[in-house]
Amino acid sequence: MMGNRSFLGVTLSVLLVLTGGWLASRVQSSSGDVDIQDVRFDSAQGATMSGLLYRPERATERSPAPAVLAVHGYINSRETQSPYAIELARRGYVVLALDQRGHGYSDPPAFAEGFGGPAGLSYLQQLAFVDDDQIVLSGHSMGGWTVLSAATAFPDAYRSIVISGSSTGTFGVPEGTATYPRNLGLVFGQYDEFSQTMWGSATGRDIVVTDKLKKLFGSKETVQAGQLYGSIAEGTARKLYQPAHTHPANHITASGVAAVIDWVQSTSNAPKPLSPADQIWQWKEFGTFLSLIGGIAFLVIFGGLLLNLPPFARELNQRPAKAVGLRGASWWLSSAIFVAVPALTFFPLQLWGGSITASAWLPQRLTTGFVAWAVGTGLISIALFSLWHFRLGGKAGGGNAVSYGLTWATGNTAKRALYSLGLAILTVAGLYLLLALNHLLFTTDFRIWVIAVKLLSPLQWGIFLVYLLPFVAFFFVTGLVLHGQLRGSDERSTASHIGRNMLLMGMAMAMLLTVQYLPLFMGGTLLLADQALLTIVALQFVALLPVAGLISTYFFQRSGHLYIGAIINGLFFTWLIVAGQATHYAF
Repeated sequence: MMGNRSFLGVTLSVLLVLTGGWLASRVQSSSGDVDIQDVRFDSAQGATMSGLLYRPERATERSPAPAVLAVHGYINSRETQSPYAIELARRGYVVLALDQRGHGYSDPPAFAEGFGGPAGLSYLQQLAFVDDDQIVLSGHSMGGWTVLSAATAFPDAYRSIVISGSSTGTFGVPEGTATYPRNLGLVFGQYDEFSQTMWGSATGRDIVVTDKLKKLFGSKETVQAGQLYGSIAEGTARKLYQPAHTHPANHITASGVAAVIDWVQSTSNAPKPLSPADQIWQWKEFGTFLSLIGGIAFLVIFGGLLLNLPPFARELNQRPAKAVGLRGASWWLSSAIFVAVPALTFFPLQLWGGSITASAWLPQRLTTGFVAWAVGTGLISIALFSLWHFRLGGKAGGGNAVSYGLTWATGNTAKRALYSLGLAILTVAGLYLLLALNHLLFTTDFRIWVIAVKLLSPLQWGIFLVYLLPFVAFFFVTGLVLHGQLRGSDERSTASHIGRNMLLMGMAMAMLLTVQYLPLFMGGTLLLADQALLTIVALQFVALLPVAGLISTYFFQRSGHLYIGAIINGLFFTWLIVAGQATHYAF
């Protein structure tokens, strides 16, 4: 009976993935009116560049269309530009959503060759169905510096430019003036976390009074949002958009997308102008979110299905040993410590790890930071667990390797650990094949906003193997605490255990972000204003760490041991992180 339910669950999860992919594909192609191509081309230095090319049906060699180069921010990829790309393509623009150097499927290192911007603009110019007199540049955050680098390299090759959450005169990009760059639109949220970095202002609202912005707008007075400065015909136009949102919200809110649409249509020959408020991209995001939910469901249900099959069922499918963990006030205190440790260590350990020079062994700085955080948090957790086990009653209360899910009461532990490894690999491989099928059919991945499950490039596969073991170890230690020290009563249902552990796993980042953002939304700055980047990075873990809790707890309840859940989590999260981070080492 359980086998039939598992087969049904796998079928339904696959259908959810493919339904979401189909919906996303129909939206991003404007029901077939726009062709989406996964393209590769070479930069001036011979690096392979990657992008998604949106080509409207009406864009032909006989009737070239205006085009937009759309570029994502740091540690994002081409897919995060899909809201802009979808809306502009359905208005008749050819759009190249570019992977910066060292991001997505473009060759590393990150930051090279003007972040890849000049290569992207040069590629668009060479397309016969593009009107090269009507190319607009659009970039979010570091993508703004990317398109500004393109504008600097080819000052006569673009019509106008719009940057979101970005600035001139930062990270090697030339200072802006009343005439450079040509026809600039600036979208900068009132709560943007990078206001100090970008414009030297404490808050996003106050950039209007900075000398830097006044110089760019050619104004001696406070810059007024929504007012057109200069002349579009003369190339000196300037306009500031100040929606009431944060830096990462620029490319996932209707107001942030509308501002870009407005500037692009206002400064170029829009083939099919529509109101900036007329937007459909949200349905694509909903589609890829359905695929993401279906993919996570598949990961759990498919793994459970394999666990029902011989020889896995014979070797691994069993109930957990009797719980010997904490209860009452001691449980609440230990849970508070479990939540507090990763929150308190996130910034310092991430900063330390991220400061290590990139190398062939540690090629992604932020991923190295994640590893430092995971290892450091794991060591602290092991020390606290050992203190409880040996000194505070864990061992005396009957705690041992069997009850903690470390070993089996009978049989060969090493053999069963190998079976666990095999099951975990098959489970994650099944999800990877499902994602590959989805990409083949629909040119989409599994995502919501910046939480994305993407296919790995050949280079990223090697990086994945470099970082895998520390993440597996982290999830092994996390499982040890959750299912050994904090399991509590055996009377709880599996669903109850899953819900509690998902909450415990997610609370650390939720609390950290609440403390960080509360002062910002009350009119000030982030509590630690110099940690804007890592604060934004932490957003995805509010959702992802509960998923880890779900996987860990489900497979512990099914197998009675830590191995399957820890290995699946290690494989899945290493894959997810490596595919989504910038690579800084030039292989």
